Amino acid sequence: MRQYSPLTVVLYLIGPALILISHVGSLLPFITGLSAGAVAWAVLWYVLRMLATTGIYHRLLTHKSYQAPKLLLWLGCVMASAAGQMGPSWWKAHHLAHHQHADQLHDPHSPSVPPQGINGVYWSQGGWLLSRQFFPTKLPADVENDAFLRRLDRLHFLPLVALGAVSYWLGGWEYLGAFFLSTTVLFHGVQTVNSLSHLVGEQPFQTDDTSRNNGFVAVLTLGEGWHNLHHTFPSSSRHGITLRADRVVYLPDPTYRFIKLLERVGLATRVKVPKERHLLARARDRAWPVPPVTAPVLPSTTSPSVAPKLGRP
Repeated sequence: MRQYSPLTVVLYLIGPALILISHVGSLLPFITGLSAGAVAWAVLWYVLRMLATTGIYHRLLTHKSYQAPKLLLWLGCVMASAAGQMGPSWWKAHHLAHHQHADQLHDPHSPSVPPQGINGVYWSQGGWLLSRQFFPTKLPADVENDAFLRRLDRLHFLPLVALGAVSYWLGGWEYLGAFFLSTTVLFHGVQTVNSLSHLVGEQPFQTDDTSRNNGFVAVLTLGEGWHNLHHTFPSSSRHGITLRADRVVYLPDPTYRFIKLLERVGLATRVKVPKERHLLARARDRAWPVPPVTAPVLPSTTSPSVAPKLGRP
């Protein structure tokens, strides 16, 4: 394990402590009730923070599936840390380790290696955060070399605490309870990508792991549940893609729509989406020849709803 300073260890451990507090705090609405305004507050911050996690932490910072101004990256990372998702270095390090060792011994949160069964579900749904796997073995150099992101990584808990304080200031215990509930549901929504999206769903593409396209998880995570596509083409900005009857079918992906909106207003460039022939070449059940693939992901600005059916030779 990487050697961390005692201060960094303490700062990192604040993260899971706050998530546990959030779980307890999510019981507050049973005492205070939730007004329409409090429900709207919870939903608003669920969507904004989930979008920051999926669109900024995941598809921009980690996989570089598009390019964006540094200020947008910084602001998005602040919002993602306010989701209780730890800091940018920690998050990227763990996710890259997941891809490098997917469903193998050194995957930090796979449900398919010991422990398995119900214990595997518990492990992948958050139990791994309470183990030695919590500390990444290596932090990404590109994030660590960015002074702002490095400081945010160590002080990752400040945006979350600040949002909780604003919630209490705005509506007292009721809004604080809504904040805790939103944070807890968001936490488990993200974790379902680690658990359910490796256990339940379709596998239209060839991979060496158990990643699956799961529609329920995609709803919870604004498109991240199309996980089999993501493991097949990690640098694709669009995850909502599958194959049906020799055809490429595009699925709902709100995070991708967010990226396209950024592109439309000039805040995103080089948006990467796999070409249809590359998608077909990676079909799990392929019964037709496909031209050789040399570049699995290329920039694209078009996204038709359904590709034309390809005729067999």
